[in-house]
Amino acid sequence: MNVLITGAASGIGKAVVDSLLMLGHSVFGLDISELGERDGLTSFTLDVTDASAVGGVADALSERNIVLDAIVHAAGIHRMTSLVEGELDVMRRVVDVNLVGAMTVNRLLFSRLSKTGRIVIITSEVAPLDPLAFNGLYSLSKTALDSYAQALRQELGLIGINVVTVRPGAVATPLCSSSITATDRLAEETVLYKKQAVHFSGIVKKFMGKPIPPEKFAPTVIRALTARRPCIIYSKNRNLGLILLSALPKRAQCAIIRMLLNRKPHKTQ
Repeated sequence: MNVLITGAASGIGKAVVDSLLMLGHSVFGLDISELGERDGLTSFTLDVTDASAVGGVADALSERNIVLDAIVHAAGIHRMTSLVEGELDVMRRVVDVNLVGAMTVNRLLFSRLSKTGRIVIITSEVAPLDPLAFNGLYSLSKTALDSYAQALRQELGLIGINVVTVRPGAVATPLCSSSITATDRLAEETVLYKKQAVHFSGIVKKFMGKPIPPEKFAPTVIRALTARRPCIIYSKNRNLGLILLSALPKRAQCAIIRMLLNRKPHKTQ
């Protein structure tokens, strides 16, 4: 297979690249960081939100008469922020990378996809769930990406092309680890929520669950790529606590978060 994958330099993207290369497939990797040279890998250093650069990839593939069997969207970034205090540029960047980047790549590279090709879109376990405080920016970008995948699935299904959604839970990637350090940044930046930020790190760790290595998640993406009749949605390592919280009435969710974040700090002796 000829597979193009975004976010190919680290995390889930890199693990999928490694798996595909081991299986003997040809990979075209896109990332804002350099990937280096490897047998079977053609790399492009670019920002997936840069339409001109992505268009250049389409031109390069066309010049070499390369037809893609699949496109995998693994690019993504994370930022925790207060929705009324966060910098607008940061908010736009998260939405641009997590949503608009996928839309840009599909729009400009679809012409290189075979008539029986497949698109795999990696969203998040939070995509179908109600968001948590301070993680709303990331959640809304992934929920929008999930909705985009469903709309694209309906459209491309009319012409025989599968669109598969993959929803990872906690995976030990730079994006996952950044969610912990982001709580410290939130505490430094916020003015409105200084008190709540004291407890927020503990909440993040509680609801994150136990991350699995990206190498253990990659087989799920490989199944989404290679199954003769793929599932519409694949999930792995979902967090039961998040699922149960989201199943509660919205008023109850708000009350629980308010109770957890507004409690008084423990006094030290």
